[in-house]
Amino acid sequence: MDNSRAARFAASYALLRAAADVADHWIQTDHQATTKGQHDHNNGQSSAAGRRACAAHVATYTAAQAAALLLGSRVLGLRLRPGRAAAALALSAATHYVADRREPLRRLADATGKADFVRLADHGLNGGYLLDQAFHHAFETAAALIASA
Repeated sequence: MDNSRAARFAASYALLRAAADVADHWIQTDHQATTKGQHDHNNGQSSAAGRRACAAHVATYTAAQAAALLLGSRVLGLRLRPGRAAAALALSAATHYVADRREPLRRLADATGKADFVRLADHGLNGGYLLDQAFHHAFETAAALIASA
């Protein structure tokens, strides 16, 4: 990897991560945060309200990341390719939606031996939130690799 590509990756990751935190913690509405993971556990079908809230959150999340990449790219002279940036944003959006529906992440945690941790909500920790953030960071890293290629 040459220095310019490494710099594009580092800048892309920083821009995606900063925008993600702003979108998750400042832009997301209380309604989206409390509703996006709703499921109807009686019949196993996803709640329509949960799907709508999650989609609305992911739309603003993706818009924040897109704005950060666009503005950051211009200010820093990154010369990101639009197709690669769009692919990076699509990956970030799709994986964010999956994680924020909560049930898929709980199932993944159960399957990988993290069943107790994902449900931890004691001692100042919330295991579900921490696993959610780790999942997002991993896919934002992959998105930054795509954007910077």
